[in-house]
Amino acid sequence: MSDQDAFDLGAYLRRIGWEGGRGADLATLRGVHLAHALAFPFENLDAVSGTAPSLAPWDLMAKLVHGLRGGYCYEQNTLLWLALEALGFTVSGLAGRVVLGAESPVSRPRTHMMLRVEVPGEPRPYLADVGFGAVGALLTPMPLTVGAESEGGGRRHRLTRLPHDGPLELWVLEAHDHRTADWTGQYAFTLEPFTAPDYEVFNWHVATNPRSPFSHRPYLQRTTPGRHLALDGSRFTQTRADGTVTEREITDEAEARRLAVEEFGIAVPEGFTLLG
Repeated sequence: MSDQDAFDLGAYLRRIGWEGGRGADLATLRGVHLAHALAFPFENLDAVSGTAPSLAPWDLMAKLVHGLRGGYCYEQNTLLWLALEALGFTVSGLAGRVVLGAESPVSRPRTHMMLRVEVPGEPRPYLADVGFGAVGALLTPMPLTVGAESEGGGRRHRLTRLPHDGPLELWVLEAHDHRTADWTGQYAFTLEPFTAPDYEVFNWHVATNPRSPFSHRPYLQRTTPGRHLALDGSRFTQTRADGTVTEREITDEAEARRLAVEEFGIAVPEGFTLLG
């Protein structure tokens, strides 16, 4: 069975609630990207359980589309890749270094997956990414153009370039902070293409390496209209569109599981303990 044979575009579009066009145009790309970002939660429960999540199309369909689960960047962006190709877009993979909270743009390995999307009739490709799982993540794709700024889903982003010693230009996605009016780097990347076998290696490393933050504690995120929610270990954070942040500690396992279902839309597997 081929990847596209295993992928059900109709079921995917119903899952994200997209009832718009199915043409390979900019309006469809933006609409599907935003609908996906709002429909699927970010979560790493498989990795905390000691398992690298499957990136096979049939497993992504079962877990994210037909099951009450989410996933992290490799799962989310692989699923979007399948959907965009089924809609007629030309897609290739990218890989970035997360610079949010890092000492320098090259102090971390390339472990984040993004997509480069060609839109028929458009003079430039677009950066698409539904798997970053942070309050500064993209909600709509943006042109892959130096200095480009975009606003979508209530968030502002821009692309800049940084000088470095490598042979390829180094791009940085930056998010605008409503509270400080500053721009904060999210991840750095080049335009070198990556393929499915590369992401299989990244996925295994991130999920199983004992030094990986994703293998130690549950990390849940969800974007809804007007709010971004995060459960990082026992800390539950809500960030509103105006930048207002509220936090509280969750100390009861039953409450954590209720939040997972009601706020994040995640059915926690039987026997899994969210609070450790």
